[in-house]
Amino acid sequence: MIDKVIYFPTDKYFKTAAHIEHTINKGKAAICTINSEGAEENRSQSLKGLPTKQGYDRDEFSMTFCDEGGTGAEIEYAKPADNRSAGSWISYQVDQLQSGTKVLIQMK
Repeated sequence: MIDKVIYFPTDKYFKTAAHIEHTINKGKAAICTINSEGAEENRSQSLKGLPTKQGYDRDEFSMTFCDEGGTGAEIEYAKPADNRSAGSWISYQVDQLQSGTKVLIQMK
């Protein structure tokens, strides 16, 4: 059961949207089960062995604050402006949600 649907604005954050769409098309679930407490561990697992690259962020999908994040997340190097703005937008959408809330991410 889905508790909330987020309509991600592809026209605003097109690089991040392309990464999310590509990852979902490869078979990764578009559902995020909120688990903010597990975000740091998931980030550690998803970025393990992937070096930083000057001028880029490492964008994860599924996101680290989701149960589905962590090991097996799809990582892509992304320009910070798009990645961080998109991350802030998503955080604003889910900040008040309780752990265990299932969120469906759809492109708009």
